[in-house]
Amino acid sequence: MRRGPRPVRGRGAPAWMVAAAVAMLVLTGGCGLVRPGGDDTGGSGGVAARPVATPEETFPIEAVPETSSASPSPSSASPKPSRTARSHATSSPTPTQDPNFFQEPACAEHEGTKVSKAKAKSALVAAAGKRYWPTSAPGIKISKDLVKSVAWHESGWQSNIVNCDGGRGLMQVMPDTEAFINQRFGQSYDVRDYRENAVLGANYLAWLTKALGDDHFDGDYDLSPSKCPSHGSRCLLNLVIAGYNAGRGAVDEAYAEKRLPNPEYVDSVRSLMESCYCDRY
Repeated sequence: MRRGPRPVRGRGAPAWMVAAAVAMLVLTGGCGLVRPGGDDTGGSGGVAARPVATPEETFPIEAVPETSSASPSPSSASPKPSRTARSHATSSPTPTQDPNFFQEPACAEHEGTKVSKAKAKSALVAAAGKRYWPTSAPGIKISKDLVKSVAWHESGWQSNIVNCDGGRGLMQVMPDTEAFINQRFGQSYDVRDYRENAVLGANYLAWLTKALGDDHFDGDYDLSPSKCPSHGSRCLLNLVIAGYNAGRGAVDEAYAEKRLPNPEYVDSVRSLMESCYCDRY
């Protein structure tokens, strides 16, 4: 604390010295405390990094068997790679919100090392380029725009995020979905590896395309946005996006009622496919 000079109190001090001391006391008496800078308490504790499995250079994809009818039993519900939109409702897209805005749920955690956005993009593009139904439906193509947009909405391309509901990584793959895809296609992908996480998510999108295309579109697997200009229509692209978030069972039920189970989620991903902040990376 800064203080003013003390008044002169000596015996027989001249009047002018007393007056000067009083003036100095008035001028400096208003000085207050100088507050030190506050401590930065916003940091979070470190998390021990888990070893990341090194995937093979190629991921052979062959459905076993090649039919789209196989799915988890109705009692256990269709696999849901993510419930991110439901977990952080405050960031659900509305007409006044930018779908590019990703707000991490307060309960989310991080495990391992987060890879760069450039590496995340490379993994997502590579996953989109794979053929997941090479024999029975070789024409199924999952566009890189679809994979990148779903991943951006789900995780903001954070490879090491673990959501409140158990969704992991870039594509927020749920444990049940990881098990389903690995068993369904005879693979052993590790959801903790960001490259295999991207493949799991893209593979699930391909499975939804096959299943919903067979059930509702007579085997037409075209996911072109040009065939689905409205974000609210019940076209295959919108159903596949809806299914990634809500599961196939919810999509089938909503389709029978001529609606989408999660129109806000679909609108957000479709908007990102048209213009995504992620394209800057």
